[in-house]
Amino acid sequence: MLFRSKLVAVLFTLTLSALVVAQRATPGSTVIRGAQLADGTGAPLRPADLRIVGDRITEVGTISPRDGEQVIDATGLVVAPGAIDAHNHSTDGFDADPDAVSQTSQGLTTLLVGQDGSSPFPLSDYLARRTASPAAVNIAVLVGHATIRRQVMGNDFRRPATQAEIARMEALVEQEMRSGAVGLSSGLEYEVGSYASTEEVVGLARAAALHGGFYISHIRDEADKSMDAIREALAIGEKAKIPVQITHIKLGTVGVWHRAPEVIAMINAARARGVDVTADIYPYLAWQSNLKVLVPDKQYTNPASVKEALDDVGGGHNVQFTRLPQHPQYVGKRLDEAAKAEGLSEVDFFIRIVDEGEVGIIGHTMIADDMRAFMQQPWTMIASDGGINNNHPRGAGTFPRVLGPIVRDEQWLTLPDAVRKMTSMPATRLRLTDRGRVAPGMKADLMIFNPATVADRSTFEQPRLPATGMAYVFVNGRPVWTDGHATGERPGVLLRR
Repeated sequence: MLFRSKLVAVLFTLTLSALVVAQRATPGSTVIRGAQLADGTGAPLRPADLRIVGDRITEVGTISPRDGEQVIDATGLVVAPGAIDAHNHSTDGFDADPDAVSQTSQGLTTLLVGQDGSSPFPLSDYLARRTASPAAVNIAVLVGHATIRRQVMGNDFRRPATQAEIARMEALVEQEMRSGAVGLSSGLEYEVGSYASTEEVVGLARAAALHGGFYISHIRDEADKSMDAIREALAIGEKAKIPVQITHIKLGTVGVWHRAPEVIAMINAARARGVDVTADIYPYLAWQSNLKVLVPDKQYTNPASVKEALDDVGGGHNVQFTRLPQHPQYVGKRLDEAAKAEGLSEVDFFIRIVDEGEVGIIGHTMIADDMRAFMQQPWTMIASDGGINNNHPRGAGTFPRVLGPIVRDEQWLTLPDAVRKMTSMPATRLRLTDRGRVAPGMKADLMIFNPATVADRSTFEQPRLPATGMAYVFVNGRPVWTDGHATGERPGVLLRR
């Protein structure tokens, strides 16, 4: 009996020890307590704790921390999936800033690069370089139509492509998709892409579709021919049987203001007949591009064409220089100011500078009514069209501007819907099944912010000022932004199709 009693005691002790061990923290585990949860689906906010183990969320609910676990008190804060930027221009920015400070300070955890028809080539080399030098954020890459066009046509691109050339382009798109691209981008308003026929783009889009990709387009015109350009994008998606995204949707000149209802009706009709079409938008009433984009007929030295272009944007006062290689003293100034200083008319100054290298501009040519109408559509997500070291405030401020002023002050969106538009919605478009939502088993890409203070600080005069109100940002379970600074962690991975 004595032996039996001792055995029972030993077994009880061993069982108790096992239970104690089971309650201890898994190495690297973190508990976030006291937050309001915006889970990415658009569901109402609710109180919830989170447990992170390794790179994944393992529990959501009421959680008691275990011995040794890191605990983050998120009382008064909102925890949400990390933001996914479906239009980002940081392709080469990681070399200068692998911490991606202007991006992580906004809550961004995944960036989609290779936009507007321009991508690294060959993609395999770029992916190898990024694998060897990880960044703080996850990266997905598109194959660019213009890049492929230049590979096949060289400098002889100012014409329609032959069928043989299109076939070679399609083969290269398939090559890049097999290397890891997630879709095809185009910039049909820009020099190289603008010469392509619709059928050429359809062929390349079909090639991307064969590998599960989608098509995202800076459409052929965002001014007086916007309606035709949107119809073309829809036709490409429909003919190629590929999901299509109209990127940075806007009505960008005076002549098309207030036509948002017409665009919305067109897209809703396409969706009703089965076209998988979405759009993205940034929360600023100004766009960024190059000077030549103002003249659709490409008659850059024709005074009549230039005058028509400047009239279409409301005059030179609405054109602000971000890059002017031969006249750096006018960077930040408006075209009318610079012309006056040079003793020239706006038209003559335009003609003088148009071929003096790449002239970067910001066009202050949109209105809030159109932007609000587009942003409130269920098929529109938030994307920046910015990136690391961008010269437009959208590069450092897009997502906090939506979470703060747009939600809190303007009340254009609810907070849960705004979060959905920057998390699960782009994740669905990119077919990221383990990101974009907060739930057990999902990757621990998270942003934790103060809903009362989150806001952009970047301006057109100081476009790179980091946002405020973002308390923590996690990428794959590791903190990349805390207490207003980058941590130096670089846990980002490449996301391939």
